[in-house]
Amino acid sequence: MKPFLLLFLLIFLLSSLAQLWLPWWVVVPVCLGLAAWRRVPAGAAFLAGLLGVGLSWWLPAAWFNTHGAELLATRLATLLPLGGNSWLLVLLGGLLAGLVGGVAALSGAWWRGAARG
Repeated sequence: MKPFLLLFLLIFLLSSLAQLWLPWWVVVPVCLGLAAWRRVPAGAAFLAGLLGVGLSWWLPAAWFNTHGAELLATRLATLLPLGGNSWLLVLLGGLLAGLVGGVAALSGAWWRGAARG
């Protein structure tokens, strides 16, 4: 299996499971640790963190938005400058979470490179 794909799957699975019981920011140590553990270039680590964490937030948010939580998301999107568009809120939430995961994975890859010397 390619190192990028394995890192992406590990980040996606572990961040999805960890967020069930722990706070949202648990994705940072998960991405940082996995990217430091796996030998993946910095760009691939960022992309794996971005996609892994972004999808782990976007998929449940999209499911909740289509299965009854659209009213709450619409009201929240009205408070933000999103024009009451709940799907834009879902996409924005996934993008922000993905950026947090991507930067954490990039930091892990850079940390591994710095530790090697």
